[in-house]
Amino acid sequence: MNTPEQPKLTPMFEQYLQIKEDYKDCLLFYRMGDFYELFFEDAEIAARDLQITLTSRSSPNADYRIPMCGVPYHAAETYLPQLLEKGHKVAICEQIEDPREAKGLVKRAVKRVLTPGTVVEDANLTAKGHNFLAALFWDEATGSGGLAWVDYSTGEWSGLALNKLSELWQWTQKMGPRELLLPDTVTPPPSFALTDTHVNRMPARPAFDHAAARDRILNAQKVSDLSVLGLESHKELTRACGALLAYISQTQKQELTHLGQFKPLNLGKHLILDEITERNLEIFRRLDGKKGLGTLWHVLDRTQTPMGGRLLEERLRHPWRDIGPITETQDAVQHFYERDAMRAAFRDKLREMSDMERLITRIQLNRATPKDFIALRNSLATLPDIRATLEQPDHTVGYPTADEAQLLNAPEFLQKLLKNWDDLDDYRSLLTRALTDNPPHLLTEGGLFKPGFNEELDELIELTEHGESRLEELLGEEQRSSGIQKMKLKYNRVFGYFFDVPNSAKDAVPEHFIRRQTLANAERYTTPRLKELEEKLLAASDKRKSLEYKLFLALRETVAEARPRILFMADIIACLDYWQGLAETARKWNWTRPELHTGREIIITEGRHPVVEAVQGTANFIPNDLRMDDRRQILLITGPNMAGKSTVLRQSAIICILAQIGSFVPAREARIGVADRIFSRVGASDNLAQGQSTFMVEMTETARILRQAGKRSLVILDEIGRGTSTFDGLSLAWAVVEELARRADGIRTLFATHYHELTALEGRIPGVHNMNIAIREWNGEIVFLRRLVPGPSDRSYGIEVAKLAGVPGPVVRRAKEILADLERKAKASGRHTVSAPPAQPALPGLPLPEPASSVTTKKDEPPVPAPDHPLLTALRDVDTNNMTPLDALKRITEWKMLWGENKSEA
Repeated sequence: MNTPEQPKLTPMFEQYLQIKEDYKDCLLFYRMGDFYELFFEDAEIAARDLQITLTSRSSPNADYRIPMCGVPYHAAETYLPQLLEKGHKVAICEQIEDPREAKGLVKRAVKRVLTPGTVVEDANLTAKGHNFLAALFWDEATGSGGLAWVDYSTGEWSGLALNKLSELWQWTQKMGPRELLLPDTVTPPPSFALTDTHVNRMPARPAFDHAAARDRILNAQKVSDLSVLGLESHKELTRACGALLAYISQTQKQELTHLGQFKPLNLGKHLILDEITERNLEIFRRLDGKKGLGTLWHVLDRTQTPMGGRLLEERLRHPWRDIGPITETQDAVQHFYERDAMRAAFRDKLREMSDMERLITRIQLNRATPKDFIALRNSLATLPDIRATLEQPDHTVGYPTADEAQLLNAPEFLQKLLKNWDDLDDYRSLLTRALTDNPPHLLTEGGLFKPGFNEELDELIELTEHGESRLEELLGEEQRSSGIQKMKLKYNRVFGYFFDVPNSAKDAVPEHFIRRQTLANAERYTTPRLKELEEKLLAASDKRKSLEYKLFLALRETVAEARPRILFMADIIACLDYWQGLAETARKWNWTRPELHTGREIIITEGRHPVVEAVQGTANFIPNDLRMDDRRQILLITGPNMAGKSTVLRQSAIICILAQIGSFVPAREARIGVADRIFSRVGASDNLAQGQSTFMVEMTETARILRQAGKRSLVILDEIGRGTSTFDGLSLAWAVVEELARRADGIRTLFATHYHELTALEGRIPGVHNMNIAIREWNGEIVFLRRLVPGPSDRSYGIEVAKLAGVPGPVVRRAKEILADLERKAKASGRHTVSAPPAQPALPGLPLPEPASSVTTKKDEPPVPAPDHPLLTALRDVDTNNMTPLDALKRITEWKMLWGENKSEA
């Protein structure tokens, strides 16, 4: 800190600097009266980042003025989020003794340190998003590590152990913690510098000490052995958990009573989506990093509560792998999907529900304002209405009445839910009796409680709100009993309240009157009753505020005891909101319930990309069919740019993800073989900050897929090898296809490419099947049909696409001339006549692979048959048992087009 060299400081600055010494990495909000003040370098930083005035204060050295700024303590909540967003920590230093009773300087102490990952106030949080504080530990000696994360605003925490540091960083980026605790022995990868996470480097010891971590965990979780939490064999994860607990204790300065039970993330139960796949599929953010329109989240989120929104986020990050919970969710979604009137009424009621999880957490942590209690009370009052909506009669599709006997006809999930329903009437009634409907924001200002809640408080309320009338009543009694009608009641700061009696009536003054002052024309008196009432009135306001504060603390403790019950109902509301939200989305976009199975077959009929459809409109989106099975493990998709290859790839992966979160999907029919992982490598992008070219990024992502994909994975690849020379790129793409076909009897892959030479692999490599995005040429122009059809594309149409993009006509015409010349020379040199794929990687300069129909083989090998005509493939694939007349007409039209395109091969 930049402090002046001075021989002497005032006691206040000595206290300030002494406290600041323990919080060097924080901005110190030092309470002085009605303001939080900042000094020295803290003041300069806060003034700059908050855009408030930087002033100064005199120091003992007259030649130096100390930088200073401040904010009103009652308005601090409007400033703190700005500092936290910029990555600052803020130490809140409060007065810890009553200034009226202090001898000398008022004692002060830091009561709490606000950090980006430990905030609980709504102003610092995204309602439907988690706010994670994470800790990562890696042991180079054992080659293993652990990542733990906690949402302090709800008390949920989890983690996982991994044996690869690269995967540990993948998961860290996927979880997107707002704050990360990292030992000084571990260096983040360059890519992590581009995230929004604030990193806190800490010494590996003692912050990540195993013995200390174990003791912290056992104490915080009230268990006797780590095996209860699944941590007994994960030392590195234990260390990460211990670092979290230590950091929270140091910053929040209170017991960790609100944390739930630690539950390690079981990767075997979830479909794994790495952060690259989430980004490429634009699940939460667009490729430009922005949220909102253009993301799957924007299309899918129809939840009405923060709890439901966070559950949707969790499901999208960790879809299920087991069919059991998927089917249960589908049943619940279908229940809401089929009941439009009930769903609409249900959504209206959910809008009245506040964030019960975070409300009860703030109450538990003693961070709640009076308005938080009102929000909780109103939410509890909504629970009976929500239950009644769920029980409402539905004569068309469900149970006929709402009584318990008839509810046996309801779906199993609803029976179980209603059987365990808790309206929390006792706590709703308590909060209704206790608190006024519009309490003040501050606890210390009074006005919190209703009359009738506490007898002592009622008397104080009567005095503070009706004191004048009590004085008037006393004046009237004295006037009547003494007969002095001209007697008046007055007040001044010297004598307080007194009776003013004119000299003409002083002989009638009662004996209990006590003279206070004599004036020229009047006498001033007090009485024991007036003095007692005056003392009550003067003290009533302070007493009322003090008593209301004590009653509020008692109420907080009482309500905090209900936390398990409130969290239980918050979970139920979250599930209900999640189900109805998926149903609402399915209704809006006409989605259907998919069938899931444990095989690897994927059949999608008239599938659509939900995000593209939402932007373009249903009428403008052309659906596509997709089939993957044992004979079609790898689909090679060709076609020109802009034809829709990337859309087909992405929509197929998104449909699988939606199916595995229990959602309906944008297709007429879908049969999905459950995946364990989905990988994506799409688009072209560089990473200049890390010194990575477009091609390097492409190869890094490809390498990750080839190393991590397994038998039940789904891979989508878009344009492998485009960032290098033609021969290099083609060779790499070819080798990738071979590897994917070789691994695990063929990994399910959608492979879009411009290398038409790869289409020769159909018939050579088992499981490889050609598809293309159909186009038509009409009067020298190309028309994108957006239809995925069997067979390879005959050319790329790159020049035609350039023309559509607005490239000037002379450039387009010259490009066509150059292309014709190159094709003519290549044909003359025999460059299009190529050999079969080599057993070893091809050397530079070797001829390219020739089309499968003209492949030559070694003399001692039988010839490889050419692939079937695309029309024969389409005929073989058709499912006549489930085809409508309209489908048949569509198929015939497609087959006619296929015949026209390929009749020279027939």
